[in-house]
Order: sequence, then C-alpha cells, then structure tokens
Amino acid sequence: MKHILPINEGWAFVKGCETAPAAIPAGAARVDLPHCWNALDGQDGGSDYWRGPCCYLKTIEKPAGKNVYVEVEAASSVGKIIVNGVEKASHKGGYSLFRANVTDALHDGENLLAIWVDNTQRDDVYPQTADFTFYGGLYRGVNLITVEDSRFDLDYCGGKGFDVSAAVEDGAAVVSLDAFITNPVEGQSVEFIVRDAAGVIVAGAVRPAAERVHAEVRIENAHLWQGVKDPYLYAVEALLTVHNETIDNVSANLGVRTYTVDPQKGFFLNGVLTPLRGVSRHQDRLGQGNALTKEQHEEDVAFIREVGANTVRLAHYQHSPYFYDACDRAGLVVWAEIPFISVMNPAPGAHENCRSQMKELIVQNYNHPSICFWGISNEITIGGERPGLLDNLRDLNALAHEMDKTRMTTIAHVSMVPMENDMHHITDVLSYNHYFGWYGGELENNEQWLDKFHALHPDRPLGISEYGAEGIVSYHSDTPKCKDYTEEYQAVYHEHLAKVIDERPWLWATHVWNMFDFGCDARDEGGVKGRNNKGLMTLDRKIRKDAFYLYKAYWSDEEFVHLCSRRYAQRTGEETTVKVYSNLPKVALYVDGRLFAEQEGSKVFVFEHVPMSDGFTQISARAGACADAMSIEKVAEPNQAYIYVDPDDTGDDAGAANWFNVDDYKDVDTIVVREGYFSVKDKIGDIMKNEEAGNVLMQFMQATVKMKLKKSMLGMVKDMTLEGMAGMASSMGIGGKAGADPEQGKRMLITLNEMLNKIKKYAGAARAPPGRAGRPRHGGSAAYAPAAENRRKSKFAP
Repeated sequence: MKHILPINEGWAFVKGCETAPAAIPAGAARVDLPHCWNALDGQDGGSDYWRGPCCYLKTIEKPAGKNVYVEVEAASSVGKIIVNGVEKASHKGGYSLFRANVTDALHDGENLLAIWVDNTQRDDVYPQTADFTFYGGLYRGVNLITVEDSRFDLDYCGGKGFDVSAAVEDGAAVVSLDAFITNPVEGQSVEFIVRDAAGVIVAGAVRPAAERVHAEVRIENAHLWQGVKDPYLYAVEALLTVHNETIDNVSANLGVRTYTVDPQKGFFLNGVLTPLRGVSRHQDRLGQGNALTKEQHEEDVAFIREVGANTVRLAHYQHSPYFYDACDRAGLVVWAEIPFISVMNPAPGAHENCRSQMKELIVQNYNHPSICFWGISNEITIGGERPGLLDNLRDLNALAHEMDKTRMTTIAHVSMVPMENDMHHITDVLSYNHYFGWYGGELENNEQWLDKFHALHPDRPLGISEYGAEGIVSYHSDTPKCKDYTEEYQAVYHEHLAKVIDERPWLWATHVWNMFDFGCDARDEGGVKGRNNKGLMTLDRKIRKDAFYLYKAYWSDEEFVHLCSRRYAQRTGEETTVKVYSNLPKVALYVDGRLFAEQEGSKVFVFEHVPMSDGFTQISARAGACADAMSIEKVAEPNQAYIYVDPDDTGDDAGAANWFNVDDYKDVDTIVVREGYFSVKDKIGDIMKNEEAGNVLMQFMQATVKMKLKKSMLGMVKDMTLEGMAGMASSMGIGGKAGADPEQGKRMLITLNEMLNKIKKYAGAARAPPGRAGRPRHGGSAAYAPAAENRRKSKFAP
C-alpha cells in the first residue's frame, strides 16, 4: 500500500554552495519547511535580493517498501534531488512539483538526502524578467512516498496517474475516468468509485489493470458545480487491487459543470450567465516570501470569497495544490497560467521550458473543476514582438488543447498591444492588462478603449486581466489625484472601473490587480520599497483597504456598511466629507450620536458638509441591521505624514516637449558600440546605475511616450538590454500611440544609442543630458559594475 510521509522538520541549510555537500557541515543552520531564503531581502527594496545556489540536507532512514520516491512540492527555480551523493533528478521551474525514484540509491541505516536549489537567473528557465520577486527556497514541502512495483504512475510530469472529467447529457453527468498504471500485472484490477457529498456511492466501474485504464460512468440527475452559488463536489477514488488487497489508491474532486463564453454576452456556467468578476493573486506574504502554510492558502481563499469575487487569476505561475483544492470547495473559477512573462528569450531551451511548465501545470492540476482556463503568457511583448514569438504562442496553445480538450485557453496582453494584432486570434479568449488612470491616460480611457475594441472585434471574447492603482494606507487626501498614492485615490480609481465593468457584462472576466500587495524587490513606489501596493489588502493580510469594501458592495451578498477613510484620522476645517460603501439601498449617517442625514442609492454614498467638533468627532453609519463607526480628530494644520512627496518629481510636464532633436542624428543609420561607453546593448539596470546615463534614458523615454515615468518602474526590466526593448518603443510609438510605424521605433533606438555613446561607463557624477539643466541629487552617482559581478551581492550575501 502507498504511504506518504512529510519530512519537513529539521533540515540543514547551506547557503551559497555550487554543489551539494557530501556531509552536513558542522554548525549548519537548521530550518523547517516551507522555507524561503528571500523572505526578508526579497521585500525590502534595492533590487539586491540574494540569488544563487543553496542546499537543504537531511539524514533519513530507508523506509519500508519496495519503491521509494522523494517528492518536492516546489523548488525555486532549479532543483536537484541527490541521495548519498547520487543525483536522481533535476528540474527546471520554480512552481511545480517533481519527484525522483531513489530506491537504488538508498541503503540500510542512515542516508543523506540533499535537495540543491538555485534561483539564479538562467536563459533556459522562466520567469526571467517580471514585476515580482523570484523567491528562492523549498517553499512548499517535501515528502517520502513508498509504493509497490505496481502503482499509479508517479513519473509523468509530477502527476498522480489519474484523470477525471465530466460532460453533461440530459441532466446526467457522463464521467470519464483514466488511470495510468506502472508495471500492471495480470489479475490486478482498477476500481473506480464516485461518491456524493454525503459519502454515498453514486457510480462506479471495475476494469482489468493495464498501462492505461479507461472507464465511463453515469450519474443520473447530477448535482452541478455552480461556482460560488453552489460549489457541489463529488469525490472520486481509484483503487489498484489484487485479490482482496488494495495496493495503491488515488483520489480527486469532481465538479460537474459546463461553460461557454459568448463574445456579446459573456461567461455562462451551466447555461447561466455568470459574469466573472474577481481578483488576481500572488502567493507571497510579509516576512515569509512564498513559504506559506496550508492554512494560509485557505485563508487567502476565504479573503477572496469575503470580498465577493467569483473568479481568481493565479499570477503568474503554478500555485499550491492546497490553493486549487480550496478554490474547488469555494466555487471560484480559476485562470491558471505559466510564467511565460514580459520577454521571450530566444536562447535554446527557453521555449522547451515553457512547454515543460505547461505540461506540468495541466497534468498536475487536471482534476480541479475550479480551473476553467489555461493561460499561455502574460505581457510577453513588453520586450517587443520578437521573431518566433507568434510561433511559440501558437505552439503553447496547441499543446494545451492537445493535453486537455475540456478547457479553454487565454492570454493576457500588455496594454500597448495594438487592437489589430495576430495574437488576438491564437487563444480561445483574450484579456488585456490596462492601467488607464494610473500609469498613463485618464480614467475615461478605460471605457473608450473597451468599447472600441469590442466594436472592432465583435467575435472575440474580451476581458480585463489586470487593472489597479497603488493604495498606501498611510497617505490621505480630500482631493485625491493620480500618483498621490493615497488610499482615497485608489478607491476613486476602482469606483470608476467597477462601474465601467458592471455596465459591460460582455466582458468575459475581469481581475483586479491585485488581491494582496506583493513583493517586488526592484520597486520603490510611494516611499514604500520592495513591494507592489496595488492590493485590496496589505501584504501581511492585516488591513482591508477601502477599495476592498467597494468591490464587496458590488459583488457580495453579505449585507454590510463601511465608512471610508477611517485612517484619515486627523482633518482640518469645520466640515468634512464622509463616504460610505454598502450593498444595501439606504444608509443613515450619525454625527456624535445624532442623525445627520439619510441617503438612498447604490454602492457609494457620499455625505458632504459633515460638521466636525473641536477635538474628536464620532461618526457612525447604519444600513439595515449593519453598522460601522470611526473617530476623527479636528486639527489646526494638515498632518504632513498623510502627504507623499515624490523626490523625483521635477514639477514639470514630463515629456511635454522633446529636449533632443532627431534630425541631429539623421546621418547615423546604424547602432555603434564604443568600447568603454554606454549603448543600447547594455542592460537597463547597468545604465540606471550611472546617474548621467540613467537621466538620459529616463528623459528620452518620457519625451517619446509622453508619460511620467519613475526609475523604479524600470526595475522589472533591469536585466533586459535597451535593444531588447526596441519592440516596446515601436508598439507604443511617439506620443504613446499604439501601432506606430516600426521604423520610428528603430530611428529612436539609433538616436538613443548615439546619446549613450557619449557617456563613459566609469565616469562619476557628471553633466546633465544635452539640452536640459541637471538638478542636484542626493548620494552622487553609482559607479558602473558589470551585472555578473553584482549578481549575488547584497547585504544578506554570505
């Protein structure tokens, strides 16, 4: 019989080892799994979190059983399983499970198990460039599995050797069951059992054991999995038996459901129009990195259900099996994807890694009814539409359909992808990541763009895969505006988007970016280093921002009332404005215990001219049986801690006028690299380390795309060359017009290269770029150093 033994306690941890030690070093640190070595430096900013090889070591006794497997639930991002000095498996990809049969490497008594892990950037492993921290570690867990010679297959792509799916016919569920057996023997049988939620057997079948065993069973009057309204699950088990003995067993959830997407009407679940409205999720937490417990994964699902979402996009990689299980039970419709993100690497092996991660994603998660969409890429054209990209995307789409004929495929486009593009016709449905009203443009550009695309492509199902704005709960304003980082502007932004989305049910799915703040060590936004602050909740899961309750008003059936801006606790003046969110139709506002006013409305209730007493004023709101209260203090002067002052803000209209003249470089038609000088062939991160070169790059980009940019915004692409970014400039075009002539982008790249060619790599703080006056900066200029020399240097390096 199969036995699964978690071995998560008492591992020795050795940092910075190029190979696995032959023995546990004296004095080695001791850790328990899950463990992440970037839990702290991956969230503190500076883009200097430690990336390199580490090793986990543990002595184990040889367990009883004919065959022994080591199962690693995730190792970021390259892993090796080594037993008594013998490498038994290697794996590329930091988010999926892998195993090794280690039987022949074990001996009686103590054995040394080593799991070597490396999160160094590699050309043949995705993700390579993205706006989140690539945490290193054994951050899920490790198991020892003992099985008989005959068993459900454990060797194919980390799967369980068992697939289950269902189709609906005349109210009945036709359940397809497939078992994959290693070393089947005559006389063995596979028994399939289907139980309802009460544990009663409702269907079953028995078949002779073979390498592949197929059966179909029928459940009359099947109870459907109706998403969050009724996430009904059957339990399916497969038993491998011989005579009166079960020698192996596997199990799965079964949710009976069908779905379609109509480009003019939206998403239908079991024939019921069900607009998918929800959030995206990264898996990390404050001070833990990716090393979450099972209970914390389940808690995240509970938060997502609390806000009323019915869908979740799992960005940008395979998530924990505990999370998928919880989504099955909660009824969340899941978009699951691989980390083919930002930039396609043309290096040999890179696309094969995409294929490998797609196979593992599908094989390991095929049995989750919550998953309805496989995502093949995210913002993959940030680095431009590189040669071969379309072929690779078509190949990934075909692979997903080949491996799973029951689900749809999808893709998330970066905002600059033109409305007319071949990528729109690869996957079954598509979505865009749009940030109009935050990174550029006006809030009204959202509905304008959506309606235009929908009219242009009436046959293509369109969704919004990302949208959001930073909200830092310590910043507040009576007059919120874009890029002030206040909790109030984040709320205003989402008020606009929630209404836009609510009026367009034909959007097949929309996903807020993001449910939770998440770590991105390259960022420095709003005075908060090392994280993306667009979450509806904070990274530590302690605070629900006001925008959380805005969506609860739109999505949740749980009656509530919420007073906004409660953290705007000190205010000036004789009066103030109070905003209330509720999903009830009538709200009453009380000031110091007395009724101030009542309003009838929907979702958002704004009470103006609310009087403030000297000292503290008690504000409360009531809606139905629900109540909320807060206290605000009247002060003489504004609290300066509520106001974010951008140290990089020059006060001018960035990009309003070109500070260079392209005609000055009209005689240059090729890119020239001068030894010892910068060029577009240098990495963006290296250019930004030099103050003069960095200023040239920032001002050039701002002048060409007509958009305010911050240096921290380039952190996610610091390992790309400017030449590699040429496609992005082409797609954005001069003045930010999507779909501009590619020759313009090429011309601009040549011009920028000539400017950089005038700056020495080893120069100190120097002159301002041509045509602009420099302004003093604190700290002087960073000296140039090759990226390879700094790759593993940080304050946490050994």
